[in-house]
Amino acid sequence: MTTTATAPVADARALGLAHYAARGVLEYVLARHGATFQQQIALRAAVSSQVPQTSDDLITQVQGSLKADPVDIRATLDELLAKQLLVADGAHLHPTDAGRELLAVTGAETAPISARIWGGIPAEDLTAAGRVLALVTERAGAELAALTA
Repeated sequence: MTTTATAPVADARALGLAHYAARGVLEYVLARHGATFQQQIALRAAVSSQVPQTSDDLITQVQGSLKADPVDIRATLDELLAKQLLVADGAHLHPTDAGRELLAVTGAETAPISARIWGGIPAEDLTAAGRVLALVTERAGAELAALTA
């Protein structure tokens, strides 16, 4: 681990590099299963919901997470329906057994990789990083809202 004396100061570039490095690992695993990052996020939103979700509900959730264009998210939902990972039941979309299985399999494949990536980082460092990331997320969300208002 990098010592405090030589550790870089966290900034937007460091955050972006860390995000894309970790996302690259996930995207590699997802690609082996014919899925994309955005599909995984949308499918996870459907699977983790306690109540039935409409496509608009899922678009809102995914947009909140990814800040993606709603048109692109709707296309992603259509892809999940075409792959039979989601199924329409009236106005609601439900994950299929195949959709749940995809998340389970990719989760099982990424779990040991995540453990290697995150393992050994002191709890106090993770706590501090969590506070900083939450604040950056909040501030960036407010800036994006102001820009799009």
